[in-house]
Amino acid sequence: MERVRDVRELPKAHLHLHFTGSMRPTTLLELADKYGVRLPEALTGAEPPKLRATDERGWFRFQRLYDAARSCLREPEDIQRLVREAAEEDLRDGSGWLEIQVDPTSYAPRLGGLIPALEIILDAVESASRETGLGMRVLVAANRMKHPLDARTLARLAVRYADRGIVGFGLSNDERRGMARDFDRAFSIARDGGLLAAPHGGELTGPASVRDCLDDLHAARIGHGVRAAEDPRLLKRLADRGVTCEVCPASNVALGVYEKPEDVPLRTLFDAGVPMALGADDPLLFGSRLAAQYEIARGHHDFSDAELAELARQSVRGSAAPADVQEKLLSGIEQWLSG
Repeated sequence: MERVRDVRELPKAHLHLHFTGSMRPTTLLELADKYGVRLPEALTGAEPPKLRATDERGWFRFQRLYDAARSCLREPEDIQRLVREAAEEDLRDGSGWLEIQVDPTSYAPRLGGLIPALEIILDAVESASRETGLGMRVLVAANRMKHPLDARTLARLAVRYADRGIVGFGLSNDERRGMARDFDRAFSIARDGGLLAAPHGGELTGPASVRDCLDDLHAARIGHGVRAAEDPRLLKRLADRGVTCEVCPASNVALGVYEKPEDVPLRTLFDAGVPMALGADDPLLFGSRLAAQYEIARGHHDFSDAELAELARQSVRGSAAPADVQEKLLSGIEQWLSG
């Protein structure tokens, strides 16, 4: 009988973690108390909130909870605490590299403006990385609910701060709103500036949204991408191009994209040769962090330890980590597998 190895000890990269959504529930409660913020009941219980975002009303509720949590981040020390704790949680789960995703415009009103907000975030990431030893970088994400001109502004800013730890440019929020092609100029600016293109697609809408990310935004990675499993030709295209899908199983179930963990098409993507990087998305709202996603692959999809190791390799290879960091993590994966 094969020995079951601890997935928390498996070296891996974490490529899909949103900023406010990375917060510890206890930290949220402490910050809410600090600022006198009355949180929705769904954020104060012992269990994660009951969510379903497959219709616009459900997505609006999800966003309302996220906005309520974000309203508790008001001072630079709050940002520093969030980032440090996110790093600590990732290290506990075996992550050796984290690319945390943020739209700085959401934090700008309370942090002195867009540029000060971004600089505070980047300073926090640099400090947390230095203090914890976790490799950390930032992926700046535009909001597809806003005007494409806002995305262009963000793309230029992200390129300007690329030497401060920004490695990629994304596009988040409800895929059902805003066409990918409307943001093509922003992504062109980001790619020309050396940033990796990693928009969301193929979660709330079907395979067409993944194709749009490839055709219109020239994505190197896709946030989620699971609905590509519904189109064999698209799967082959992703596999042939080596486009990594940042798959977040617990999130997919929590938002109602799939009913049960075993319905998430991990095996379909894996067997088709599509590179994957498992991610926690928003642990604050979904109740599980990085290692738990590997446990879902093991417990609900019968991934062997050798296959879990391959998932970890794919996460590392899909990352923007420097070659020496990738080599170290890949070596650690082999050591985990060999026992």
